[in-house]
Amino acid sequence: MEKIVFLDRATIPAHITLPTPDFEHTWLSFDETHPDEVLDRLADATIAITNKTVLSADTLAKLPNLKLIAIAATGYNNVDLDWCHEQGLAVCNIRGYATQSVPEHVMAMAFSLRRSLSAYHRDIELGVWQEKNQFCFFTHPIGDIAGATLGIIGGGSLGKAVAMLASAVGMKVVFAEHKHADTPRDGYVPFETVLETADVITLHCPLNAQTENLIGAAEFSAMKSSAILINTGRGGLVDEQALVNAIKNGEIAGAGVDVFTQEPANHTNPLLSHAGMPNLILTPHVAWGADSSIQTLANQLTENINAFIQGKAQNTL
Repeated sequence: MEKIVFLDRATIPAHITLPTPDFEHTWLSFDETHPDEVLDRLADATIAITNKTVLSADTLAKLPNLKLIAIAATGYNNVDLDWCHEQGLAVCNIRGYATQSVPEHVMAMAFSLRRSLSAYHRDIELGVWQEKNQFCFFTHPIGDIAGATLGIIGGGSLGKAVAMLASAVGMKVVFAEHKHADTPRDGYVPFETVLETADVITLHCPLNAQTENLIGAAEFSAMKSSAILINTGRGGLVDEQALVNAIKNGEIAGAGVDVFTQEPANHTNPLLSHAGMPNLILTPHVAWGADSSIQTLANQLTENINAFIQGKAQNTL
C-alpha cells in the first residue's frame, strides 16, 4: 500500500477538492511543514507532495522509501532535482493549469500601470481633485495598451497565453531569446533588443542558476524610461532592490510584482517598504489563483500520481 504525504496542503485553498487517487493508499495532509519536521513526516512515505516545502539532497538521502515527489505547482526549485536524477527518484510537476488566470493577471497589471489607475486613485484619496478644481486632472501619464510593445521572457504555455491576450487588444508581441545567446531562434528577438524596445516586459521563465537576478541594475538601465516590468514568474528572477531603485530614479515607469524572493515577504523586503509608490503594484502570489485554475491543478496532481503508479509517468522533470 502506498503512503501519500502532502507536506503543505494549505497552499491550496480548503474549498478546492483534491480527487482521491484510484489505487490502495493512505493519505496524510499537513497544512504546513517546517524544515525540521520534514524527515519525521516523510519517514515511511512512498509519495511526497510538496508545493513550496524544500526537499534538499540531505533530506532526501534519508528517505529511502520515497518513490515519487509530486510537486503541486509548476516551479520546482524547492526540490534538489539533480540529486533525484542521480538517484532515480521520480519527480513530476503541474503544467498548463493557469493559462487563463496568470495571463489575465498580467494584463490587469499592464492596463492599470499604463493608465496610472492606482496613482489616480491615490490622488483622489489625497484630495488632489479638489485642489485642482477641474472636472478632470492629469498628474500622471496615461498610455494606451493598443500599439504598445510587449516583451515576453519565457516562451512556454504561460508566455504564449499572455501573447494571445496581448495580441487581442492590439499589442505588438515579441519573445526574448535567452540572455547572452549568440543567435536568436526563429520567432525570438535578442534579449538586449527586447529590453531596449519593449513598453511592457513580462517574465514567465523558470528560476534556476541561469535566470537568478535575470533583471537587475544593468537591465533596468537599458530599458525605456516609460517601460513597465511585470513579474508573475518567480521572485528571484528580479533584483528587488534594483527594481525599487529603478522606479525611484525614473529608469522605468513602474512595475507589477506578484512573486517575491521570500514568501511571505516581510518588511525587510525593499518592495514592501516602498509599497506606497503609486506606480508599484504588489499582489501576494495570487496570479495563478482563479478557482478554475486551482481545481485544474488539483485534478492534475492526482492524475500525475495515478499515472506514475500505473507505470505511465507523466509531467516528469
